[in-house]
Amino acid sequence: MQEKTHMVRRARGSDRGIDDLDRKLLGILTNDATLSYAELGDCIGLSAPAVHERVKRLKRSGIIRRTAALIDAEAVGKPLLAFVHVDTRGWGKTPELIAIGDHPEVEEIHSVAGDTCMLLKVRAHDTHALEGLLARLYATPGVVATRSYVVLSTYLERPPQAGITGAWPKPHVLTEAQA
Repeated sequence: MQEKTHMVRRARGSDRGIDDLDRKLLGILTNDATLSYAELGDCIGLSAPAVHERVKRLKRSGIIRRTAALIDAEAVGKPLLAFVHVDTRGWGKTPELIAIGDHPEVEEIHSVAGDTCMLLKVRAHDTHALEGLLARLYATPGVVATRSYVVLSTYLERPPQAGITGAWPKPHVLTEAQA
């Protein structure tokens, strides 16, 4: 699955935006997308048909992109989580490099700013499987180096959240008279 995420602002079907009820609804769906419209309505104080209409609008507008099952990595034999920085010769978004997403170990591919070209999120059975993936990466035209970071513990992993946190307050600068 290749998604285009290079646009900062996306044009969607609805210009209406989302309100506080939509945000609350999205937060509940993020935690459990199997709830019925009636159960969702009970949570946010709307009728089931009203919730159904909101969910349809959120899907139509692209805010809800899809509904997916979150699979336990250990249960499917992929307990090793790693992040791999990939350095390339020239521009990294080549078809050959993007094709590494065909490997089932690769969960995410990001083009990033900084001292590397691409960032991969990968899950593997063990270090030998990770080593095999790295060998396939090095066989990809244009790849010149990788740096791998094996995750020891995960304290938070979640999908995007609908909540909004306020901006940080500007620091108060003392004048000479106040100091």
